[in-house]
Amino acid sequence: MNPDYSLNPHVLARYLQKEPKNFTKEDIIRYVRENDIEMINFRYPGADGRLKTLNFIINSIEHLDNILTCGERVDGSSLFPYIEAGSSDLYVLPRYRTAFLNPFSQIPAVDILCSFYTKDGKPLEMSPEYTMRKAHEALRQVTGMEYEVMGELEYYVVTEVESYFDIPDQRGYHESMPFCKGQELRELAMKYIASTGGLIKYGHSEVGNFTLDCQSYEQNEIEFLPTRMEDAADQLMIAKWILRTLAHEYGVDLTFAPKITVGKAGSGLHIHTRLSKDGKNAMVENGKLTDNALKAIAGYLDLAPSLTAFGNTNPTSYLRLVPHQEAPTNICWGDRNRSVLVRVPLGWTSGATYMMRDANPLERVEEHDYSNKQTVEFRCPDGSADVYLLIAGLAVAARHGFEMKNALQYARERYVDVNIFDDANKAIADRLSHLPTSCHESALCLEQQRTVYEEYGVFAPALIDGLIASLRKFNDADLREQLKNEDISVEELVEKYYYCG
Repeated sequence: MNPDYSLNPHVLARYLQKEPKNFTKEDIIRYVRENDIEMINFRYPGADGRLKTLNFIINSIEHLDNILTCGERVDGSSLFPYIEAGSSDLYVLPRYRTAFLNPFSQIPAVDILCSFYTKDGKPLEMSPEYTMRKAHEALRQVTGMEYEVMGELEYYVVTEVESYFDIPDQRGYHESMPFCKGQELRELAMKYIASTGGLIKYGHSEVGNFTLDCQSYEQNEIEFLPTRMEDAADQLMIAKWILRTLAHEYGVDLTFAPKITVGKAGSGLHIHTRLSKDGKNAMVENGKLTDNALKAIAGYLDLAPSLTAFGNTNPTSYLRLVPHQEAPTNICWGDRNRSVLVRVPLGWTSGATYMMRDANPLERVEEHDYSNKQTVEFRCPDGSADVYLLIAGLAVAARHGFEMKNALQYARERYVDVNIFDDANKAIADRLSHLPTSCHESALCLEQQRTVYEEYGVFAPALIDGLIASLRKFNDADLREQLKNEDISVEELVEKYYYCG
């Protein structure tokens, strides 16, 4: 029986009647010819975490074939500060499975994400995308399992203050229009993201809402479905580009900045993870977490200090990681608890069939396997993250957990089932280690734990060196003291890193 693509929102997949992973060069050429496409856009991430663009106007089938076959040259030193100008020429080659119809371009265009290659035709060892591929392969080698990921993309929409349909400060969670002013933008963004291949779970308004300097700040979130880690990173990159471009078209501002002002909810980039084998979730069995899950959790906790080097990459990141803001500071894990670093959310492990029957008495309800809904969430990253390196780092951490001799005991000792910010639980909090409080401290942690990332050739040493140097350049070791003494203001920091990631 052939798959039904009638409801598939991915424009090319629906037209070509095949999954993106099976796209070929001939498929792209056929789509271009039969749909009057005039432009090809190559897309690839730079060290700043944003998608870059190289435009091609198609002038013949031969020209199109050449573009898709040979790729093009780019200046690597302008994209990555740790590449020397004397050896900076790189190739970018399109990955056909990532092709999508550009939802914005007035000139009909197909965009394709690219990989970087050296003058010898080898993958660029320090490329974020290739680093992620190597991380997945090393994890497979050690565990025999696949790594699946989904992201929660939080952002603020910034508009002029309106004097009607206001909602109380920090009470925006799951609001609807007309109280949620950013709903229309969010819904159109979800449609565009899905049309490019993004697997979306849902979208909603988030807790954060406030006014500042006659501007209204409203927090929203788009959450994705678990998929292969490489695809998850690509989808997040494209989603951020779509959200920013839509905001520009709407005449509003939009930011993924970790923190806008003190005392208000910051924007995270929570990453849900799942190990699978033979298509089944290997992290849960009979409604309980498996040893596989505990080993991965142990790895996340052990490498948490250095994972901030990929997921919390500017000084404002550490203004978000403070107590009482649903952001973690202590290195621990728990069930449902939003004050922990690693959270195991509700996973439909009990009562799901009863709920369905209770809500729908006329339905004949059959038993269903809900195990694939269970994930393990890593909660400290934010919008400044390099999504490729962050997901690569998490895959390294999961693998590391399987190689730790005491992983199960390590995880069990760091489980908490209370609010660790409550004074009554101070003794529990005091025995836990803490996340870094600055980019400077994050760099020190990466330096101390770098060998784990460099094992199996996953993270190139030059890449680690470059990341450490970048973090140290912020000179924020005493940032909190400077803020306390008013040597620098939160507003100055936010403005400087407003469009991070």
